[in-house]
Amino acid sequence: MADYLTVLTTTDTPEKAEALARGAVEARVAACAQISQPVTSVYRWQDTIETAAEWQVLFKTTAARYEELEAHIREAHDYETPEVIATPITHGSEDYLAWVVAETTIG
Repeated sequence: MADYLTVLTTTDTPEKAEALARGAVEARVAACAQISQPVTSVYRWQDTIETAAEWQVLFKTTAARYEELEAHIREAHDYETPEVIATPITHGSEDYLAWVVAETTIG
């Protein structure tokens, strides 16, 4: 498993996106989070094709903190089935990755 991850979720308002991002950073389960402009999501939900505007939140964290970040997202999110997708970071600036570790370390 990679030592560093980006973790993606989406939500339906910019205020909810900021709350998810801020909560994760305050809890130190993510070093930072970026909120993207609304994207158009097309998906099947309960046998109906839906189209919705959503805000993406991209968290930077360590593999060691992933479980806590996922739990935070699930607890704070109001979707029945929130998107939580982790992608390994295979390369990155040594200084930046050291900062990610420092910001997600408690104590």
